[in-house]
Amino acid sequence: MKLPILKFVYDRRKTATATKEAAVELRVTYGRQAKYISTGVRLLPKQWKDGVVRNRVDSEELNEALAILLKKTRKVVNAMMEGDGFSLAELPSVLKRGDAEQKTFLEFCDERAKVRMYGKKEDTQERYRRWMRWMMKWGRIVYFSDVTDANIIEMDKALAATGMKNYSKWHNYHRFMNSFILDAIDEGLMRRNPYKWLHIDKEQTHGLHKFLTLEEFRKIETAEMPTASLERVRDMFVFQTYTCLSYSDMCAFDVKDVKDGMYTARRQKTGQEYTFMLMKGARDVLEKYDGRLPLITNEKYNDYLKLVAQAAKIDKPITSHWARHTGATILLNEGMDMEVVAKILGHASTRETRETYAKLLDTTVAEEMKKVEEKIAGA
Repeated sequence: MKLPILKFVYDRRKTATATKEAAVELRVTYGRQAKYISTGVRLLPKQWKDGVVRNRVDSEELNEALAILLKKTRKVVNAMMEGDGFSLAELPSVLKRGDAEQKTFLEFCDERAKVRMYGKKEDTQERYRRWMRWMMKWGRIVYFSDVTDANIIEMDKALAATGMKNYSKWHNYHRFMNSFILDAIDEGLMRRNPYKWLHIDKEQTHGLHKFLTLEEFRKIETAEMPTASLERVRDMFVFQTYTCLSYSDMCAFDVKDVKDGMYTARRQKTGQEYTFMLMKGARDVLEKYDGRLPLITNEKYNDYLKLVAQAAKIDKPITSHWARHTGATILLNEGMDMEVVAKILGHASTRETRETYAKLLDTTVAEEMKKVEEKIAGA
């Protein structure tokens, strides 16, 4: 009896480039026909050789996942051969049914969380664990069939009942749920994502943008903090604002790399190069701490920043990322060229900078129009 042939193939459509990833698929050949099964793995050409993932920090985990998929598919193929007969067309649906029957939605999320947590900082890993603990305690969504529009709405209400703000609900709970649903859809375990139709508020106040005005930043910078700990947190925020660094890039900052007042490095998140001049406000913070920033975990940093804002009488839910937004917005409002700001931020193009910050420039628009109004009125 002729048996189906299983083999992993990479970049079947020949679309990969040195900087563009392509999919790894499991090809099942039977007779003269083939069916391709998604693995969910996408790689650059240099990361795939001789049927094995290479040159990645998570190579071992990805190769293990591929081996599990191959073993599972072989088991399903053999079962079909021994039963009513093998059908290439029915193979994907049989695989999906098997997955759905073998695990609950929460079990699937737990597996995916372990993959997503790999290599991440401890505070990020704890956020995944906290999400899982809350979901298990709440208990409304357990099986794949529980992931409905109505239950997502109930989840939002349950989170709101704890006193949690919209911003925290989205970034600490809904965002994770949405990502796991998308993973399940990619693996064929689900067909529909409720978030595509539901509107879940992501901000704490109406249309609030995540940045401070120059006046609000000055209040933060000059306010007297009630404790030394909050003063250190405030100083980190000030340093971030003057440098436009993300939290992870601030953690990687080394004053020894400052040359002639300039600092150049690559972003931890994207690998994109960025550079900036160390302005006086940033230099003052470094001098205060002998060149070593008083770093703490991102989670604690964000918690304490709420108290810093209260001490400065600023009614906004600031986080570490607000500093980066604030710094960039101030630079743009003060007339700095978009290309220069893009280089400071480590954006690959001004388009990314414009799409992120153009909507934040209402103050500049008003000031420029006032100048024109005065000229017209005086004509």
